[in-house]
This record gives sequence, structure tokens and C-alpha cells, in this order.
Amino acid sequence: MSKKVLMVWGGWDGHEPKKCVDVFAPMLQDSGFEVTISDNLDIYKDENLMSELSLVVPVWTMGQIEREQERGLLDAVHKGVGIAGWHGGMADSFRSNTEYQFMVGGQWVAHPDGIIDYEVNIISDDPIVEGMQAFRMTSEQYYLHVDPGNEVLATTTFRGRESAPWINGTTIPVVWKRMWGSGKVFYSSLGHVANDFKVDEAREIQYRGMVWAAR
Repeated sequence: MSKKVLMVWGGWDGHEPKKCVDVFAPMLQDSGFEVTISDNLDIYKDENLMSELSLVVPVWTMGQIEREQERGLLDAVHKGVGIAGWHGGMADSFRSNTEYQFMVGGQWVAHPDGIIDYEVNIISDDPIVEGMQAFRMTSEQYYLHVDPGNEVLATTTFRGRESAPWINGTTIPVVWKRMWGSGKVFYSSLGHVANDFKVDEAREIQYRGMVWAAR
């Protein structure tokens, strides 16, 4: 029986949520996952559906989530459903919801100087990043407030940032994994727009992370 994945997209359009879903939904389907796609947070309130899932992929920047919607998502992950997402679609969602942020393991706070060229450094031999070397991105370099309990797989160091020079030299996690109750949590800050996933490492890290998180 195939594993079930729910991808929920919406929020701020600048992150191209539907286009990004369209990058990964076929990859998951080709790997044998049964993928459901929704643009309505009410789906998190469907307890029967949520309990049958292997994985949730949230792709929803900013916006607001109702208490019952959030509870449905957090409870499902706590009971063992995996969750895996990227960029603002997971770590800049629902800015008023601190329990959601506690589950994610971090929250976006800045991307100094906007679209820039920067390096991602692999710091682990975990299977999610196995065989990869440092690589370059031309995108937003995310500055995040992060949980020190995360297992960090990749980092980036801020250099030459003119709009926030006091952070130069600071190293921030890019990719991490963690637990929330019985559920696996995966996050990558890569993927501002769908074109970012044309970088092989960014796309492969996200794919491997989703497969890892799925129960």
C-alpha cells in the first residue's frame, strides 16, 4: 500500500507555492507516494485523513491559521505523521503561532540584502546530504532564529552584508531535522522560488528530507 502525502499550499504568492508543489509532487509520485494537494487549511481538521498520512508538506508563507486547523496539524505530527518543508513555506508561516514554530525548530527573521550569491556548507554525513559538497545559491540567504536542539546538516555564513553588517561572520543553519513527539520534522531554507530547485543539491536535499520524514 502506498504511503500518503498531503501537500498544502497558499499564503504569500511571491514564494510561488503552487509552482514549488509542482516540482516535488511528481517526484514523490514517481517514488510510490500517493499525493493529495490542497489549498485550504481546513484539511488539517480532517482527523481521519490526517491519521492516515505518512507526510505533510506545508507550503504556506505568512497568513493565519485557526486554532482548530493548527491543532489538527500539530496533533498529527506529534502522533507520528512526518512533516517536511522549505524556505518561508514552512519557517515563515503563521507568525503569531509559537507552538507551530516550536515544532518547526526555527523562524525566519531576515534575508539581508535580498537576492544574493552565497554558499551552503554541508556539515554532516547524514544520508540526506550524503555525497554532497559545498554549493552556491543565488537567492535569499535566510537568517533564522533556531532551536539549539535541531540536528543541523548544512549551514551558511553571512559575509559582506551591507544592510546588516553586525551579522557578518555569523553562521546560521540551512538544513535541519528534529522530532516533534513521534513525528519526524525536516526543514531546508532553500527554495525562495521554484527556479531555485534547478540547483541539483537544493532539489535533492528537499526530496531526500521528505522521504526521510515520511513514516
